[in-house]
Amino acid sequence: MELSSQATGTVISVRGAVIDVAFPVDELPKLGDALVVEWDQAETLVLEVQAHLDEATVRGVALQATAGLKRGVIVRATGAPIRVPVGDAVLGRLLDVTGRARDNGPALPDDLARAPIHSPAPPLGERSPATAMFETGIKVIDLLAPLPQGGKAAMFGGAGVGKTVVVMELIHAMVQSYQGISVFAGIGERSREGHELLSEMRRSGVLDRSVLVYGQMNEPPGARWRVGLTALTIAEYFRDQKHQNVLLLMDNVFRFVQAGSEVSGLLGRLPSRVGYQPTLASEVAALHERIASVSGASVTAIEAVYVPADDFTDPAVTAISSHLDSIIVLSRTMAAEGMYPAVDPLNSSSILLDPTVVGDEHYRTAEAVRETIAHYRELQDIISLLGIEELSAQDRQTVARARRLERFLTQPFSVTEAFTGVPGRSVALAETLKGCQAILRGACDRWAESSFYMIGSLDEAEARETRARPAAAAP
Repeated sequence: MELSSQATGTVISVRGAVIDVAFPVDELPKLGDALVVEWDQAETLVLEVQAHLDEATVRGVALQATAGLKRGVIVRATGAPIRVPVGDAVLGRLLDVTGRARDNGPALPDDLARAPIHSPAPPLGERSPATAMFETGIKVIDLLAPLPQGGKAAMFGGAGVGKTVVVMELIHAMVQSYQGISVFAGIGERSREGHELLSEMRRSGVLDRSVLVYGQMNEPPGARWRVGLTALTIAEYFRDQKHQNVLLLMDNVFRFVQAGSEVSGLLGRLPSRVGYQPTLASEVAALHERIASVSGASVTAIEAVYVPADDFTDPAVTAISSHLDSIIVLSRTMAAEGMYPAVDPLNSSSILLDPTVVGDEHYRTAEAVRETIAHYRELQDIISLLGIEELSAQDRQTVARARRLERFLTQPFSVTEAFTGVPGRSVALAETLKGCQAILRGACDRWAESSFYMIGSLDEAEARETRARPAAAAP
């Protein structure tokens, strides 16, 4: 941390991650400024000013553990917000919230360019609209909730429905065709997941075009609260200074909100709805409004969002969803049925799913798929009570095609190949449309449902069906 001010204070109170520091009256640091604690520990302790208690006292939130800190320790003001290293030197590295390397590699150079983690969002007049599709190779996402390049997309789901797996697969699928920079923000996630991601990126050879920034689950709330801004600052540098497209992946944005709630409570603020911080909307907006396309270069955000108790009306979930261009909802019911990825085709949506953007063929196919599956779900109660035989012939046909569509929209992932033994599939959008159209018009009505489960293109289902016929005909 570079020191640009000589103002010094002393610690007068320590309450966990909240530290009160006394300064001379005429040298009080500004809100948002970084303070460096000059204590006797090996690790540097950085505070961020969050409140002015009186004309000579500030209250700061620690970004590292404060065990061993006592009153009377000298604190030095930096005169600026937290500044993190940016540029080509951070590519291939794993950093913490203050920009220190945490991958057991060499330390970053001291003369590296640095940027403040707090900066204004690009003006509205300089922004470029997000109208280009970011093709992922994941059938259900490309068909029903296409991701916008230079926009914001998120996967919503409760615990254990596959959010992180989908994010990992998106990383794996995009590195083959995506030539920009990838920045991954691990917000409040497990150390194991961070280690697995680092190992996977090294193995696939994409680490040299990626930056990993982690504020882990065991770190203080201040680190988890600010690590998203650190990752965003690095992404903005490559967008604005290098004019490169950046893919920003954040897992998990709910932990950012959760950390802000912890900080708010520690600062003594009265809670708002459901116990969340009163500044929930402004904190989420401050993060998301900086994600934008400007001057031909874009930051594309793909986020994972935990939904507490599967309650999609939770204030944190609604606050985040209001900023998104593409919403991918993961269903626990579908996950329980083994339909992976467990993307709910009826609740997922995207602003790009418009005939003027994706074209008439894509739009009509997506709407027909949704309509067919929606009709099937309306009939499920009748089927459960009376049996499918009580339906009309047309409804039975709709149910059969909907069940085939649901299975066709599943696919094996490359990141799960080690566990399932099934190689991953990446499917071009044209193949996805071709398969769905064939099922909708009845070309596959005689095929077994199992032929469509966990495949790539429709050709694989046809090959399965061809192999199954001789076996069925054998005595």
